[in-house]
Amino acid sequence: MSLKISTGLANALLSSGSLKTALTGLHLFIYAGTEPASADAALPGDAVLLCDISGNGDGSGLAFAANAVGGTLEKDATQVWQGTVAAAGTATFCRFAKPTDTGAASTTDVRLQGDVGVAGKFLNLNSVALAKDAIQKVEYVALTQPLQ
Repeated sequence: MSLKISTGLANALLSSGSLKTALTGLHLFIYAGTEPASADAALPGDAVLLCDISGNGDGSGLAFAANAVGGTLEKDATQVWQGTVAAAGTATFCRFAKPTDTGAASTTDVRLQGDVGVAGKFLNLNSVALAKDAIQKVEYVALTQPLQ
C-alpha cells in the first residue's frame, strides 16, 4: 500500500488541527498513469483524471465520521461518495485534494495520495477498469494511525 502526504498536509497537522479537519471538504481524484513520487510533486504527463469523487456526486466536499474509533477515521457513512467517470482507463492512483488544485508541484496544497487497486491498496475498488460516463462510487475509506 502506498500512502503519501504533502508538505501542506503535514504542516496543517502540526500547526492547526486534525487529519479530519484537513481532509474535510476535499474531493478524491482518481487517475490513470504513473503515480507521482510524492504528494508535493506535479501530476506526470501521462496522468489522466478518470473521476472526481465528491459528496453525493454533486461537487460538494467529502465528509468523514464524527470521531475516529480505534485509531481509524472512516468516511461519513451517511454521505455517498461518487462521481461520473470522465475518461475510460485503468485507475492506478488517487489524491484527496481541493477541487481547485491544479495538480502542479506544491509544498502548500493539502494532499493525501495513494495507490488504487482491488485489494491491499490505499483505495480499493471493485474494479480498476473505469468506463466513461459510468457512476463510480467509493463505498469505504478508512485512514488508520499506526499505534506503534
